[in-house]
Amino acid sequence: MSVETGTDPTTDPTAVNDESATAASAKSDTAPGTARAPEAGQASSSVTMAKALNQALRDSLADDDTVLVFGEDVGRLGGVFRVTEGLRAEFGSNRVWDSPLAESGIIGTAIGMAMNGMRPVVEMQFDAYAYPAFEQIVSHVAKMRNRTKGRVSLPITIRIPYAGDIGGVEHHSDSSEAYWTSTPGLTVVTPSNPADAYSLLRESIASDDPVVFMEPKSRYWMKETLSLPVTTAPMNRAQVIREGTDVTLLAYGPTVRTALDSAEAGAEHGLSIEVIDLRTLSPFDDETVSESVRKTSRAAIIHEAAQFGGYGAEVAARLTERNFTYLSAPILRVAGFDVPYPSPKLEEFYLPTVERVLDALESWDWEL
Repeated sequence: MSVETGTDPTTDPTAVNDESATAASAKSDTAPGTARAPEAGQASSSVTMAKALNQALRDSLADDDTVLVFGEDVGRLGGVFRVTEGLRAEFGSNRVWDSPLAESGIIGTAIGMAMNGMRPVVEMQFDAYAYPAFEQIVSHVAKMRNRTKGRVSLPITIRIPYAGDIGGVEHHSDSSEAYWTSTPGLTVVTPSNPADAYSLLRESIASDDPVVFMEPKSRYWMKETLSLPVTTAPMNRAQVIREGTDVTLLAYGPTVRTALDSAEAGAEHGLSIEVIDLRTLSPFDDETVSESVRKTSRAAIIHEAAQFGGYGAEVAARLTERNFTYLSAPILRVAGFDVPYPSPKLEEFYLPTVERVLDALESWDWEL
């Protein structure tokens, strides 16, 4: 199977200016320890996360005539990050189309379509672009099933490219997951590798409830050797991706790579670090995470969003409530700073790093 990584935005004359420059700066990486064995008769190949997402959309469109894909620039251009490249040509403008530049209108249209039997998959293009649609998502998408006592479901998948480390300017690098996870009625999913990107997006589109599907922009060009289609662990389940005995590092989306690198660095200092990829942020997999924390007795969570009121605060509270007597030390958070996301020249000082993670772990009294 050949690998399609999408058109290079720096050479495509149809690309939009600032967004294209942002997309071009997304970094290539290799997914660590996530390769799946190919199914019988299928050849594996090197697949980027962007390609895996593209194939998931293509397969969903092919398998179900009620699936629709729309949003800003997802049609002719194929999306700012080329995740929807080729879909309009293959499935036509009745299934894949460019919407007006109005996020509240995109979600409002998706609500009406979902109420009438369709499965819309909409793209918000960039994380902070979703804010104009906040009222529609929180007041209607999340509440419709409850409001109608289960008579009306909204099988909408809201794709949101999110987080930083791509040299993006303001409104292009937010980590807004806490807004969505604090809203009952929404499932919030974020893959960290190509295999999960494919499998979790297929499962999200098939779900009868709305899913906010958060795609880490800095990992779009991460590569993994696998064969598509692929099925990974089900949605709503966290995964232990590196075993350890001294401390549990919890991460998701873009920070999974940071957690694994921290575990490698910690091993050089004699620390055995277990790493968990949360995968689904809401609902939270208490069982898998608590089992790990009870084994190691120490935990830290890594995320790019600001620390105060961030997603890590809820995780720390849940783990403390459920596992207090097993803990040898307070649960730590290694996060972005409590400031608006900085300019591209300063983002390296804002983002969680291996050094910051190890410094946090060293702050514990390891004699306890």
